[in-house]
Amino acid sequence: MKCPFCKTDNDKVIDSRTVESGYVIRRRRECQGCQKRFTTYERVAEVELRVVKKDGAREPFSPDKIRHGLERALWKRPISTESVEQIIREILHEIYEVGETEISSSEIGEILIEKLMDIDHVAYIRFASVYRKFNDIHDLVEEVEPILSKSPRRNSPDSK
Repeated sequence: MKCPFCKTDNDKVIDSRTVESGYVIRRRRECQGCQKRFTTYERVAEVELRVVKKDGAREPFSPDKIRHGLERALWKRPISTESVEQIIREILHEIYEVGETEISSSEIGEILIEKLMDIDHVAYIRFASVYRKFNDIHDLVEEVEPILSKSPRRNSPDSK
């Protein structure tokens, strides 16, 4: 491994540990040339996964699109960055666990929507309104009614 500082190809591993639930190995290395330390990550080379879009087009799978969709749905919601990262790892695990080389965009959307339903109902509705292409307020109400029927009513200023 070439040192990112002096470009010498002579280092030693001084510490190794697994991260991301055992899917990645983090290695601390020390350059034998300049004695600076740096970190590398080793992960299994994943099968090139392709996403089959609704129109039949295929494109390379991009975890960044999942991150972007989640971040938009969770914008200004009380969900920590660590929680978002954990959700992304869980989603990626579910996607790769299928073991196929192709996955439909609708399958990915359903995995995302399921996760959002479990963590934040507002984020779920935000995502669902785009993903399920609500045409009017009635579509929104249909999506919200099951959530409201399961959720306990909070005290509001008008309910006194």
